[in-house]
Amino acid sequence: MGTGLVSPWHIAILAIVLLIAFGPKRLPEMGRSLGKGLREFKDSLSETHQEHDPQPNAKDDPSALPTPSSPPAERDLID
Repeated sequence: MGTGLVSPWHIAILAIVLLIAFGPKRLPEMGRSLGKGLREFKDSLSETHQEHDPQPNAKDDPSALPTPSSPPAERDLID
């Protein structure tokens, strides 16, 4: 038998109360909306984390600038 605040009996009683209060048709909809909300919350947390961990900026970090593979040809300079 479980001890503490969450035991199998507590979960069973909670499930029965939820079935009586909301009905078997409404519970799956509530579960889907709860899952969608949690997913959006998780995505927003990962977006916030990306904002605080920015990519190197070209003007801040000269090594981030693209380097040409070969020097410009003479005909490119005469234009």
